[in-house]
Amino acid sequence: MLRRSGMLLLWLFCCWGPARAHNGDLTVRPTCKPGFSEDDYTALVSQNIMEGQKLLKVKFSGCSESKRIRYETDNLDFKKGKKNTSADLLQQPSDTLLPWRHHQNSHGLRRQKRDWVIPPINVPENSRGPFPQQLVRIRSDKDSDIHIRYSITGVGADQPPMEVFNIDPVSGRMYVTRPMDREERASYHLRAHAVDMNGNKVENPIDLYIYVIDMNDNRPEFINQVYNGSVDEGSKPGTYVMTVTANDADDSTTANGMVRYRIVTQTPQSPSQNMFTINSETGDIVTVAAGLDREKVQQYTVIVQATDMEGNLNYGLSNTATAIIMVTDVNDNPPEFTASTYSGEVPENRVEVVVANLTVMDRDQPHSPNWNAVYRIISGDPSGHFTIRTDPVTNEGLVTVVREVDYEMNRAFMLTVMVSNQAPLASGIQMSFQSTAGVTISVTDVNEPPYFPTNHKLIRLEEGVPTGTALMTFSAVDPDRFMQQAIRYSKLSDPANWLNINATNGQITTAAILDRESAYIKNNVYEATFLAADNGIPPASGTGTLQIYLIDINDNAPELQPKDAQICEKPNLNVINITAADADIDPNVGPFVFELPSVPSAIRKNWTITRLNGDYAQLSLRITYLEAGVYDVPIIVTDSGNPPLFNMSIIKVKVCPCDENGDCTTIGAVAAAGLGTGAIIAILICIIILLSMVLLFVVWMKRREKERHTKQLLIDPEDDVRDNILKYDEEGGGEEDQDYDLSQLQQPENMDHVLNKANGVRRVDERPIGAEPQYPIRPVIPHPGDIGDFINEGLRAADNDPTAPPYDSLLVFDYEGSGSTAGSVSSLNSSSSGDQDYDYLNDWGPRFKKLADMYGGGEDD
Repeated sequence: MLRRSGMLLLWLFCCWGPARAHNGDLTVRPTCKPGFSEDDYTALVSQNIMEGQKLLKVKFSGCSESKRIRYETDNLDFKKGKKNTSADLLQQPSDTLLPWRHHQNSHGLRRQKRDWVIPPINVPENSRGPFPQQLVRIRSDKDSDIHIRYSITGVGADQPPMEVFNIDPVSGRMYVTRPMDREERASYHLRAHAVDMNGNKVENPIDLYIYVIDMNDNRPEFINQVYNGSVDEGSKPGTYVMTVTANDADDSTTANGMVRYRIVTQTPQSPSQNMFTINSETGDIVTVAAGLDREKVQQYTVIVQATDMEGNLNYGLSNTATAIIMVTDVNDNPPEFTASTYSGEVPENRVEVVVANLTVMDRDQPHSPNWNAVYRIISGDPSGHFTIRTDPVTNEGLVTVVREVDYEMNRAFMLTVMVSNQAPLASGIQMSFQSTAGVTISVTDVNEPPYFPTNHKLIRLEEGVPTGTALMTFSAVDPDRFMQQAIRYSKLSDPANWLNINATNGQITTAAILDRESAYIKNNVYEATFLAADNGIPPASGTGTLQIYLIDINDNAPELQPKDAQICEKPNLNVINITAADADIDPNVGPFVFELPSVPSAIRKNWTITRLNGDYAQLSLRITYLEAGVYDVPIIVTDSGNPPLFNMSIIKVKVCPCDENGDCTTIGAVAAAGLGTGAIIAILICIIILLSMVLLFVVWMKRREKERHTKQLLIDPEDDVRDNILKYDEEGGGEEDQDYDLSQLQQPENMDHVLNKANGVRRVDERPIGAEPQYPIRPVIPHPGDIGDFINEGLRAADNDPTAPPYDSLLVFDYEGSGSTAGSVSSLNSSSSGDQDYDYLNDWGPRFKKLADMYGGGEDD
């Protein structure tokens, strides 16, 4: 049961709205129960109800007849009717809901009734306010006894979207805070709560349903702005073309969301301005008139309008879309030749030549099966000399020669051709009489080359015929019967140069003896090629091949095989298998006869031949022992030809000692080559000596290589010739024996004239004044592979050392001074015994340090 205190709920066919009545006191009293006579009022009305028509009558019973009752409805589509009373509409009071009602029985006890089910609250969308706008007031009949706080929960209150609705916690008035949008959310479910000041529940929560009433605020929207469809030309009225669809975001159960379609314009308006129609509810576009012809109109542009409010153009919202309708081609135009006859010309003996172009006209869509032409030759070419191919670009027919034509056989052709399309003609369309035409093709004569009637002519002939023998006449034929021309013959290919040909009549004779065993013969056949040329303009020539099959005669004696062999010096160990080879063929070959000559007599004495079969025999020793060596054994071989031919062949037989397996030993093989035992021993000794020498040389090289790695390659830096006195075998007779002016080597008394020289004038052979430069320490033992780098490095160091005099040049010094504190070098005694004091060598500098250590060492000695 739906009940709202002081309100009437109206149910209609298409919409409904509540009505309400109230008096001055809305508090429930136990002695009076105001209310409507019915909980629900229902009225069935027609969709076409007129304004002002009565729907139903409601009755409200108040607790006091003295108070005036006023009726009101919150749905603007309905209003209350006036009776002949003084009841007038009051100003809109606030709606008050008493969902929690408590009743008292006759004994004064209060009985709690079950909670009421509150009817939905309808809120129109897009309201202009002002906001907040009161929707309803909620009360509990306990609020007279205690202080009650009201609250609401749910989506739109304390759940997103937040604070769409709120409630005054004291008065229970519920408000909407902003305009509603049904397309965003169509309904809200809230729960109303009543608690005391301590938060204790006073009443059970009540469900509140708020529905957003739809307004027509959305235009229909097409799914696509442009729709593409097609329809065959010549289609009958009612043929389906395409479907357009528009959606309206408003409520589809009301007129706000009910879309209707109509065609606004059609371009072009040919052959009629109404070639198409559209189903107003489904959006299906179909043809409504006949006369669609692609050759006249290939495309239609149709503007379609969608309007809501069931298509009411006065109140509804509209939108448009474009429908492009292509008229598709059907084969309703047969191809037609542009001329009734065509002509062409072709030289004889030519193929793949286009002799005529056939042009057609077809009004169907180009490059489609309805337009592509297919040509056929109906008559005039029984032998299939011609075919007609279609040019894919121009659609022309290309008459092409596919089989050679002969002027001497046919000088002209009269063809009848027909053209059609790849696709069959549409129903009811007949072929045109212009779909057939005649083609005349003339054949022109050309100079054709002579030809040999029997090319690859084969003749049989015995080999060995004498030179000059006439074999045959190999003549050619000129196909040009209408031209008087002479033919000349010549050789084109004669590998062995065995043949001649008469240039006038083509008679072939032998120029040499034909030999079947020649390398030019393949499978007993000799092949030669000849040329026949006419004297036409231009000249033409043809070739003919002559094959001569040579019959074998017995002109080759057999040859013994093998030519050499070896056998043991003692018989019965092994034998030699022999055979023969004959260049001839059967019957001029085997069986062969093998025999030993009677002279010299030693042959038959030492050897014997045993026949195995017609082609093989065995040669073996007759005597018990034959000295090792190489023997020439003559053997006579005779074939089976008529007359038979024989040949004496020599086979070289190597007789050698053999092991138990019958194979020649190594020594035996050498002995068989003709060397004695002494020679063999000498050869073995030489081989051993040679091997020993090679072994000693290898050992010496390895030892030398090892010494090279362990021995210092260069002298130790302490032994540098610039810092040491070297001992030689021959030192000469001293400085008196030399014609040197030693005074130039004496130490100068002072160095002022040197030290006072200006910069830039010092001689390059003077010792620099100042600290001596430091040089990198050289490796003591360089690797042999770095010898070149080591020498080059030392050379660079010496060249860049300003303290090193050039030992290989004669120096010219400035004034060196007179006298010397050191005595003559010649005064030094070569003997190590003596009491000479060499301590002064320590004063000569680091270059004499080694000498001072050797002779002035004192205790070190």
